[in-house]
Amino acid sequence: MFNPQKVKDECVAWIRKFFDENGKDCNAVVGISGGKDSSVVAALCVEALGKERVLGVLMPCGQQHDIDMAYKLVHHLGIRHFEINIQEAAEAMKRNIPFELSQQSNVNLLPRLRMTTLYAVSQSFNGRVANTCNLSEDWVGYSTRYGDAAGDFSPLCNLTVQEVKAVGKVAGLPQDLIDKVPIDGLCGKTDEDNLGFTYAELDKYIRTGIIENQATKDRIDHLHKINQFKLQLMPSFMPQL
Repeated sequence: MFNPQKVKDECVAWIRKFFDENGKDCNAVVGISGGKDSSVVAALCVEALGKERVLGVLMPCGQQHDIDMAYKLVHHLGIRHFEINIQEAAEAMKRNIPFELSQQSNVNLLPRLRMTTLYAVSQSFNGRVANTCNLSEDWVGYSTRYGDAAGDFSPLCNLTVQEVKAVGKVAGLPQDLIDKVPIDGLCGKTDEDNLGFTYAELDKYIRTGIIENQATKDRIDHLHKINQFKLQLMPSFMPQL
């Protein structure tokens, strides 16, 4: 039985230990979208380090329709924050690429620019960048390599979506941040629309191996297999000397 209070307390201790060993005086830098994952990570970092050592970075691309949720989170936690709009950078990049980007390259450009932004902030404020991906997303490769899949520490990578929500609840986050419909903010669709199945189905399959729909099982297994490379260290050649 999943115990969210126990997991929350253990994760807070783990974050504290990470910073003790990998930057005792460093700050946690968290990209804030207003969704459950970045909200939970930021809340855990505040509990582990204190709000004065957590820096939130809001990164809209032009107008972001739900940026009020990101502001609700940073105000709820009382953390320092910056809003850095990446639209001009994205447009400049596209103008200077001498060919038309593929659809997937175009979609992935923004999370990679956001991660560049987070590391620029981190290196200017003695920081460590939080990875906010969860186990469910990682399981099916629903992340951008060197974009949102990057980071220096990853509090949620072994927690499913349902478990992250439970941790967020015991961490005292507003319910609307926990229950906000997950949307990538890139192509206008929800995560579940893009994936073709629900997180509830995926989470149950991950934890129990049980799934009712064979077609859904096949799709999850396929996505898990082809995206394993995202979770592995870069293959490196070792010469025989």
